[in-house]
Amino acid sequence: MTASLIAFAAVLALCFVGIKVGFATLFVGFVAFGLARGWDAAFAVVGQQVLEDSMNYNLSVIPLFILMGVFIHRSGVSTDLYNAAHAGLGRIRGGLAHSTVLACAGFSAVCGSSLATAATMSKVAMPSMNRYGYSGALSTGTIAAGGTLGIMIPPSVPLVIYGIIAEQDIGLLFMAGILPGIVLVLSFLVVVSIWARLSPSSTPMQASDDQGGAPLIDDEASKNAMRAVIPIIALFVLVLGGIYGRIFTPTEASGIGAVGAALISMSRGHLRSVEEWKEALVETGSTTASLFVVFFGTLVFTKYITLTGMPFDLMFLFEDLGLTAFQLVCAIAIIALIMGMVFEAIGILLLLVPVFLPALNAAEVDLIWFGIVVVIVIELGLITPPIGMNVFVVNAVVPTVPLRQIFKGVLPFVVAMLAVLVFTLFVPGIATFLPSLAAG
Repeated sequence: MTASLIAFAAVLALCFVGIKVGFATLFVGFVAFGLARGWDAAFAVVGQQVLEDSMNYNLSVIPLFILMGVFIHRSGVSTDLYNAAHAGLGRIRGGLAHSTVLACAGFSAVCGSSLATAATMSKVAMPSMNRYGYSGALSTGTIAAGGTLGIMIPPSVPLVIYGIIAEQDIGLLFMAGILPGIVLVLSFLVVVSIWARLSPSSTPMQASDDQGGAPLIDDEASKNAMRAVIPIIALFVLVLGGIYGRIFTPTEASGIGAVGAALISMSRGHLRSVEEWKEALVETGSTTASLFVVFFGTLVFTKYITLTGMPFDLMFLFEDLGLTAFQLVCAIAIIALIMGMVFEAIGILLLLVPVFLPALNAAEVDLIWFGIVVVIVIELGLITPPIGMNVFVVNAVVPTVPLRQIFKGVLPFVVAMLAVLVFTLFVPGIATFLPSLAAG
């Protein structure tokens, strides 16, 4: 196990000096194989591993869901989602923040990316909240936290990757994420309500003329916004309904979703030139390439870790300690929380799950439930220091709000997410109920 710990320390050191986790894990895995088995073997193992993984048909679901998200992003539907949410909540205190949470949830459902959701909603929601005097901490905190919903509410790329490496049904994982996703949304709405009550000056009333301004959107605009989101809702129902109903596979669903998203975008006046298609495809390719570098690099690294026997050493260690299945999951969740302060979401999944999978299987842990627990922990990592990727994305889009203030704004949402995590740990049924109905 000593060699494995040294390898992990080397990856951590490289990440701290600014090297991306994909390249760090690939380099350390290659060097470790070379030192352990010789350089010819290292080249052979790394090349074979990358070739075999790149030929995995299941991976095709990832670029297709990313393409779907890019098309949705470029359709401009985020503004309509925001306006539709505001139409129902705009007349209550904190209505814009409530609307932002709901819009983030809706956009996440068809985008699947936390960073894209945070970046998009920063552009859509911040101007309105600035206009009506919302505090910078509440505004940016709501957006950064709302963006984390992108990896819980299906379709979710991290859930797809978890399903592949843990060999779990992706459709059941999507189904398992629905109720926890709803609970997370409700918890965020509660946070905004409490904030509005405790600090009224942070959430002034905006949907009236008491400030000498007009409402954000009038009744006709509200109706138009609601009509505009109907195709998006229909696409969401088609993609997930087809998966849940076993009408088509997740890979087929991702292709249908990408085509549907392209048609919606074209109907809204986008993707009507070769240049727009080129930009969308290049963005998809770039995002997919970045993701696959992390995927292949960490798989090479974890193959070396498996060679050292660390996963089985851990399994025997947990057996010797007499940990129950619940205690094992809690221990892994704590490790994932710590890793979330350093590594990005996909890196955590790929580094953590293969190492602990033998122990989880030996303890007969429900891997569908465990997958949801891990994703919630990863969501926490997106808004906690020192990395907090969503926080940095929001700060890049809204540089007028200091980073320290954004972190201050997300703290109440961190508490809410911790509460949901604890609830999911002690009430596994929130994640397993819907999958059990499908399996039955």
